Amino acid sequence: MNNLHDVWRIRFLHYINELQKYMKYVFTGHLAIVFVFVLGAGGYQYSEWLKTAPEDFPATWLVAVVIGILLAFSLPTTLIREPDQVYLLPLESKLMSYMRKALSWTFWSQLFIVVLPFVVAIPLLRQVSDVPPLLLGVLFIAILLLKWWNVHVEFAFRWANRGQGIWGDRFLRALISSAVLAAVFHTNPIYIVLLLIPVIFYFMAWNRQLNGQPFPYEHFVKMEQNRMLRFYRFANYFTDVPHIRGSIHRRPWMDWLYRMIPFQQENGQNYLVFRTFVRTDDTFYLWLRLTGLSALGAAFIGIPVVVMIFVGALAFASAIQIKQALSSSSEFRMDMLFPLAKSARKKSVEKLVRVVQVLQAIIVLIAVIMAGMEQGILFVLPLIIVVVSEITLRMSK
Repeated sequence: MNNLHDVWRIRFLHYINELQKYMKYVFTGHLAIVFVFVLGAGGYQYSEWLKTAPEDFPATWLVAVVIGILLAFSLPTTLIREPDQVYLLPLESKLMSYMRKALSWTFWSQLFIVVLPFVVAIPLLRQVSDVPPLLLGVLFIAILLLKWWNVHVEFAFRWANRGQGIWGDRFLRALISSAVLAAVFHTNPIYIVLLLIPVIFYFMAWNRQLNGQPFPYEHFVKMEQNRMLRFYRFANYFTDVPHIRGSIHRRPWMDWLYRMIPFQQENGQNYLVFRTFVRTDDTFYLWLRLTGLSALGAAFIGIPVVVMIFVGALAFASAIQIKQALSSSSEFRMDMLFPLAKSARKKSVEKLVRVVQVLQAIIVLIAVIMAGMEQGILFVLPLIIVVVSEITLRMSK
């Protein structure tokens, strides 16, 4: 490789290919349908609420604080690897040419995280706070500039402090970003000029501290590894990712549940499958998340057809993924030496899926009752969960 530009180009292409390889399994047709219905229902509820929104609703302050907090989370994407601690040392004086490309990608790749909420908030700002279109354009430019500032300050802070105290830095940047946006909202030029002083000073102070400091490879390598691990764990909910192994926790506070399975030889697989489900983080938390989303959708999505499709899709996702996670293990297990029928594990997995999906149906029913939904048809949601789960078990391999 001739220079660090080539290093970045090759790594960036590999990184994009890695994302595409797994994202095609994440955004499947089923998930797209769920997104369409959720966005449609959310948009309808939002538009209906805007018609009755109180005039004293603090829309500008709410948007300023939310976007300010989102701006503060500007984790740099450097694509630094562990061997760089040795191989890039001779080029460390030229490392900033590599980092400029990394920070540029960080800025553009994270821009939607703050632009999307701003676009969603435009109807609220126009109707409740009567923000003129010209001011919205100024706010958009301010958000872009603040995002650039947050990206570069977080990178400089991490370099200077090796990642220590990053949450204090984020709190301070969230405060400054929110204050700047609030000043722009209220078109107060004096406050804007005064707030530019800490913005410029904070940026210059941390960049000045980089002079003469060696690059903290260990911190940025660990940060990149954790970032990719989070992505692989997310993708692992939709397809098998060989890069990771699911973590396991005993969860002793749930030991009493094991006593519900009678101590008999024919229940050996029932006990093992249930214990595997409880102790495996990926499977257990997957079911908790999907159940929580189903309960929230049942409680807050006011359109019966949409909530039925939403809950049914999540019931399908829960049943199919739990079944595959507990059935697809090709590793040797001690229970393979026991005198049990080959079909015993399959039956135990299906029995567990039925039990946890009935529990999911009960939780959704409780959410509907607590929300006090007026549409009586929503009480059919538990039945939809049970039926969809049963069909999924029978139709899937």
